[in-house]
Amino acid sequence: MNELIILVGSATFQTLSMVFFSTLFSVVLGLPLGILLCVTDPQTGIMPKPILFQVLTRIVNVLRSFPFIILMILLFPLSRIIIGTSIGTAATIVPLSIAAAPFVARIIETALKEVDPGVIQAARAMGSTNAQIIFKVLLPESMPSLVSGITLTIINLIGYSAMAGAIGGGGLGDLAIRYGYQRFRSDVMIAAVVVILVLVELIQLIGTKISGHLLSKR
Repeated sequence: MNELIILVGSATFQTLSMVFFSTLFSVVLGLPLGILLCVTDPQTGIMPKPILFQVLTRIVNVLRSFPFIILMILLFPLSRIIIGTSIGTAATIVPLSIAAAPFVARIIETALKEVDPGVIQAARAMGSTNAQIIFKVLLPESMPSLVSGITLTIINLIGYSAMAGAIGGGGLGDLAIRYGYQRFRSDVMIAAVVVILVLVELIQLIGTKISGHLLSKR
């Protein structure tokens, strides 16, 4: 029993580390991309730039179309350059971040486009610059949707991190495969799955609470 607790505890910590840092980096990468997709939209953007919008859209679509396992293998050299290795928890953060970034960008783009155009027009009439409209109107007004979207991203990253265990990514997925499947330890397999389910439920609950709180204050 003690061995099981130690194994699951260590793997849970690895998964939480992967998910936390990959969420952070994917938001850092996806936020400016999502803002650009929103403001350069030739139909609804405050700074319409059709060519730039089409280029960014194609990049996001291509990255989102890659299955995560294939993308992770393709990014092994990049992980080796940045981290020094292509295997393990730290190395997995690189492909997780890049895989989630276009997803985050689309979430941010969609959330920003949900803002009432009348609010934007009112800000423009008051002399607001494009930067002020983005940071003082679009982002604050879309915050409940953004929180819901980031919550969904975190849940997806938990699933991605579990898949990464199939190729040495560490975490609960790696534990379930190496101990639960390859060593026929059904107790380890069940424990890993239960922890993943609990993590997903907790994150969804917290995200829903925060989003609802922000929505009630608007």
